[in-house]
Amino acid sequence: MRQLLSGTTASRGMALGRARLVQPNRYQVDTRPLGEDEVDNELARLHRALDAARQELRELRGKLHGALAREVNEFIDAHSLLLDDAELLRGLDDMVRIGHYRAGAALKKQRDRLAAVFEAMDDPYLRSRKEDIDQVISRVVSALQRQTSAEERKLAARVGEILVADTIAPADMAHLAGHGLLGVIASSGSPYSHSAILARSLDLPMLVGTRDALSTIHDDDLILLDAERGETVVHPTAQDLSRYRAWQRESAQEGRRLASLANAPTRTRDGVGIRLLANAESTADVATARARGADGVGLYRTEFLFLRHKGLPSEDEQFIAYRDLVMGMGGMPVTIRTLDLGADKADAAGLVLRGEDNPALGVRGVRLSLRYPAVFTTQIRAILRAACYGPVRVLVPMVTQPDELIAVRTLFKLARQDLKRENVDLPEKLPLGAMIEVPAAAINVRALLEHADFLAIGTNDLAQYVLAADRGNDALENIYNPLQPALLRLIAHVISAGRRADKPVSLCGEIGGDVKFTALLLALGLCEFSMHPSQLLHVRDRLAMLDHAELRRYAPRLIRARTHEDAEALLAAISETMQG
Repeated sequence: MRQLLSGTTASRGMALGRARLVQPNRYQVDTRPLGEDEVDNELARLHRALDAARQELRELRGKLHGALAREVNEFIDAHSLLLDDAELLRGLDDMVRIGHYRAGAALKKQRDRLAAVFEAMDDPYLRSRKEDIDQVISRVVSALQRQTSAEERKLAARVGEILVADTIAPADMAHLAGHGLLGVIASSGSPYSHSAILARSLDLPMLVGTRDALSTIHDDDLILLDAERGETVVHPTAQDLSRYRAWQRESAQEGRRLASLANAPTRTRDGVGIRLLANAESTADVATARARGADGVGLYRTEFLFLRHKGLPSEDEQFIAYRDLVMGMGGMPVTIRTLDLGADKADAAGLVLRGEDNPALGVRGVRLSLRYPAVFTTQIRAILRAACYGPVRVLVPMVTQPDELIAVRTLFKLARQDLKRENVDLPEKLPLGAMIEVPAAAINVRALLEHADFLAIGTNDLAQYVLAADRGNDALENIYNPLQPALLRLIAHVISAGRRADKPVSLCGEIGGDVKFTALLLALGLCEFSMHPSQLLHVRDRLAMLDHAELRRYAPRLIRARTHEDAEALLAAISETMQG
């Protein structure tokens, strides 16, 4: 029976696939007692679910190979043993046959009883195995609750999976995306979370805030994820499938049209040239950026090199990575951001910091680099060496006050002197910029501009700090909004200060690649956007529809907006005017 669930679009697109629930922790069970004539059918239903769960584990084991298999097979074996545990099975049978429990209620009661036993154990390791009970029972419950028709099973066998979860970690999403994941439906979360940002970069449709997803959708249900409309269709009809096929045709046609813009100049409708740069963290990002006609790399995240490395990467290892980046852009300018880690990730990178109650407001970014000058100098030397292979700029994260930039310049000067004594080729000039993501830096930007050659506005963190709102917290969705007047005024202030100082200002936050905000940023005076490579053609296409001079006339009204609703209404009116 067709069901429609509403959610908030985090990443646009559509997908048709079978649902895969992630550890559903809600047991919605029928507690009515069984009639005597229902017992045998209910036992058969329970055993079919147990068999289905066993088969899933066998299939999962068969799909895993190499190191991943060695790591995961221990858990598969433990779960398989639980599913064959004589006491567990006898207890379930007795509850159905003697206690007249329905299968779901019996599973829940067994789960609660065993969980209590494990929780009472003194050994921390044995106590932690309660998670195995939860996961095994969840798997059986999912098998029990499936309501898939024979026709749907035939279609579902030919399509991939759509993940249905409360939340999903970015690392899990990245792994699953490489194994054919079609889309994500989350019952909580925010469109501005890290997972949502990753979904957009992967072109993976995603809905968040789909409140009833885990209680309504069951494993293997055929679902149509429509992140264009912000809805999920469970058991889609022929009409729904026809709409999906039409979207596929239109999407393919639009993709071909956008591809033709790869080598087109980036200009507004009235002929103003705009620089489109790419945010990158891998060679694949760099290749995509160049293929789509980026004007350079506006933000290269070096911390990924540290996090993927066991211990601290050496100078030569960093040099090779930065050199390949510079050469990969074929003469286009590259902006390398220095290490941007906090105490919450420093240990993983080989740096040891005392635990901090609030790492977001702690020793992170340039604060961490200056705390470890030897580690920072190694990175500086690698950047200086790589800068001989093409134009490079250096971006310093989490700058709060001028003395931090002064200290960084001093370290670059000392490293340059040492390399010169070693007869290493060095670039004549290496522009040093400040990332504006701390409110104090935005407010006092004129003082920073005395020591910075360029600025890059990091709106993701700037918005969090200005609004005191975690972007991943869906309860604060009404507060964390890029159209909040306080944030707009700070962005406009930084852009204006850079223009008066005749120094470039780019914006590398998430809104830079979101076409919903392109007109807004253009109105505020931004002429240099930096974004994930996947968004370059979309933004170039949008800019060609906008009149720069006309938008600039709206800037005073946008900055004077009293609420984000006022700014949103004005932006909608501007967009309508442009389209007209």
